[in-house]
Amino acid sequence: MTTATTGYTAKTWSNLKGLKGISDAQLEEHFKLYQGYVNNTNTLNQKVEELTKAGKSGTPEYGELKRRYGFEYNGMILHEYYFDNLTPGGLAIAQDSKIYKKISEIFWDWNTFENDFKNVGKMRGIGWAVLFQDPLTKKLSNHFIMDHENGIPAGYKPLLVMDVWEHAYIGDYKATERGKYIDSFWGNVCWKTVSSRLLD
Repeated sequence: MTTATTGYTAKTWSNLKGLKGISDAQLEEHFKLYQGYVNNTNTLNQKVEELTKAGKSGTPEYGELKRRYGFEYNGMILHEYYFDNLTPGGLAIAQDSKIYKKISEIFWDWNTFENDFKNVGKMRGIGWAVLFQDPLTKKLSNHFIMDHENGIPAGYKPLLVMDVWEHAYIGDYKATERGKYIDSFWGNVCWKTVSSRLLD
C-alpha cells in the first residue's frame, strides 16, 4: 500500500507556536484538520489498491474514489507548503535575493506584488492563494485555487502558499475579517523557505 507520509511531528508543530495574529489554539485546530487529510489520503490509497487488485477498477465505486485524489492529496500537500512557509514573526526577504529580484521584475515592484497576492487571497470563495512559478519560462504568477484542486496550473511549482479557507482563521477572526488574517499571515512568512523553492 502506498502510504502518504508527512514530515510533521508534534515537535515540528510546536515550532510554529507564537505566530503573530494567529493563535496557538487556531493553529492546533488547523493541524488537526490537516491530519484528517493525511488520514483520508492513506485510506483512499488503501481502498483504491484493494479495488485494483480485485479487478474492480472499472466500477463506479472505484471511479468515485479516484475523483477524490485531487481533493485529498492537495488538501494534504498544500497544508504542508502553508505550514512550512510560516515562522513566528516572519523572516524578512533579503532585497538582494534572487526571489526578491524575480518578483520585482515580474510584478514591476514589491508593493505591487504584495498587493496583488493579498487581493487574490481576498477573492470570494474557499481555497488558497498561491504564488506559482512556471518551470519552463520561470515566470511567476499569483493564482486562486478553489477547494484544493481547481485552478492549479499543471506542472507549476508552488512558492508561497496561503490558506484562505475559513478554517484557517475563524478561531481568531470573524468570517468577514479575512483581510485581517491575511495581514497576519503576511507578517509570519518565512521568506528563506519561500526562496528555497524558487527554480533557477
